Amino acid sequence: MIVIRPERLIDGTGSPAREGMAVVVEAERVTRVCRVAELGEVDPVARVIDAPGATLMPGMIDAHVHLAYDGSPRPLDYKLATLSDSYPALALQAVRHARDTLRAGITAVRDLNAPGGVVLALRDAIAAGHVDGPRVVACGQGLSVTGGHMDKGAWGDHVALRDLNAPCDGPEAFRQGVRAQVKRGADCIKINLCGGSSRDLSAPYKQEMTDAEVAAAIDEAHRLERHVAAHTSGGPSVTMAVRAGLDSVEHGHWIDQETADLMAERGTYYVPTLLVNERNYEIGRDALGGSDASWAWLDKAREDKWASLERVYRAGAPVVMGTDAGFMLPHGSMTAREVELLVHGGLSAMDAIVAATSTAARLLGIDAGLVQEGSIADLVLVPGDPSRDVRVLQDLDALRVWRAGREVVA
Repeated sequence: MIVIRPERLIDGTGSPAREGMAVVVEAERVTRVCRVAELGEVDPVARVIDAPGATLMPGMIDAHVHLAYDGSPRPLDYKLATLSDSYPALALQAVRHARDTLRAGITAVRDLNAPGGVVLALRDAIAAGHVDGPRVVACGQGLSVTGGHMDKGAWGDHVALRDLNAPCDGPEAFRQGVRAQVKRGADCIKINLCGGSSRDLSAPYKQEMTDAEVAAAIDEAHRLERHVAAHTSGGPSVTMAVRAGLDSVEHGHWIDQETADLMAERGTYYVPTLLVNERNYEIGRDALGGSDASWAWLDKAREDKWASLERVYRAGAPVVMGTDAGFMLPHGSMTAREVELLVHGGLSAMDAIVAATSTAARLLGIDAGLVQEGSIADLVLVPGDPSRDVRVLQDLDALRVWRAGREVVA
C-alpha cells in the first residue's frame, strides 16, 4: 500500500485542483481518494509519501509517437535507418525509447507506424513485464497508396523494402490492408489521407487516397472494432473523411470552420502535433536543407495551424496531446513541451492537461488518464502547480512516476 499526500490533486476530469487530498494505491489501482483529515489511521506497513508543494496527477499520454525511430533531427537519418538497421535492432532501440518515454511521465502512448512487427512485439513485451515502458496502443504499419506519404520513392530501382509500410491501391486493397494489420495484432488503424503540396500555397494540401478508399478503410476498421487515425494536411479531404467516420485527425494544418464544426458534432479527435512543426525551425534550414518552396510551405503550415487549433477548440471538438516523437523529436525529453504549446494555442492550462490525460485515454480506448477510486495507478507527482503553469511538467529530474502502482526508477 502507498499513501500519497500531495499539496494538490489534479484528477484528470478538468475539475479544479484540490488541496489537502490523499490518494491510496494498492497493487495496480487507486483504492481511495479522500481529504487527508478523513484518511484515518494509516496501515503501519503502508509507504507514506508526503509531498508539500507538489501536485499529483494522472500519467500523461502521447497519442502520436514512433517508438521504432530515434528522433534524429534530419529526415535523411530517419530514412537511412530503415536500410542500416535490422528490424530486431530497431526493436531493441525501441525498448530504450519506451523507457525514456515512461521516465518522462508518459505512461501511455499510441504508436502510429513502425516497420515489421517491431512495436507490436514491444507492446506485448511491456504488457508481459519483460521490459519497462508505457502502455502501448499500436497500429502496426500505416496504410498508404503507392507512392503516398508513407510509401515515398527516391530509392534506386534495385532497392526492395520489405514490411516497411503497407501500400494499398483501391478500396478492396485498403480493406485487405486493414485486415492484415488486425491479423498482426494492431489495436488501431492508420491511414495516410493527404499530404502537403508546395506548388500552390493557396491550396497547400493534396488528397492521396480516393474517397472510396477512405470509406472502405474506415468501414472495415470499424467493423473489426478498431479506431482510425489519419495523417492529414488539410482541406476538403479531411472534411470528407470526418463525414465517413474518421476517429482522429493527425496534424491537420488546415482545418476550416465547416470541418471544425463537423468534428465537434461527430466527436472526432484532433491531434495537432504542434512541436514537430517548431522543430524544423529549432534545427534550422542549414541542417535540414530543402528548397525555397518547401520552406515557404513550412512557414505557412506553422502559421496556419494555430488558427486551425483555435477553430477546433472553440467548436468543441476533443483536442488530444500528441508529439510525433521519433520523427525529429527524441522520446520523452521534449514531450511536455507539447502541453505548453497547446496552452500557447489557446487552451487553458487545465484543458491542456485534460488533452494529455483523460481525453487521450478515451481516444486510445484505455483505462487511464484519471485519478479516481478504482482507476489504474498511472500517476505523476510534479513540482509546483501545472494547472497554473504547465511548464513545470518539463522538470523531468523532479518528476516521480508510477506505472500501474509501481514507481518507475530512473
